[in-house]
Amino acid sequence: MPKFIDAHPMRPFTANVLRTLQKAPRDEFGVTHDDILFSEKENKIYCVLNAPNREAINKHHAKAGIECDWIHEIRSTREGP
Repeated sequence: MPKFIDAHPMRPFTANVLRTLQKAPRDEFGVTHDDILFSEKENKIYCVLNAPNREAINKHHAKAGIECDWIHEIRSTREGP
């Protein structure tokens, strides 16, 4: 499955809510969290997500009332060629 990274404001989320979201099962859009990186000081979250496409990520965030600043498809060095 493709992997993406996105950025958006942290508020209204808290660190505890993010830890819970990290463990959430695949949602109805096919999105799972690979990692969630955040800075309360900067009010910024960087989500590393597994998703079928960008549209699924947009829907995933829209359901939470969040609009991403940007979304990029990425690869990991943990994956093969």
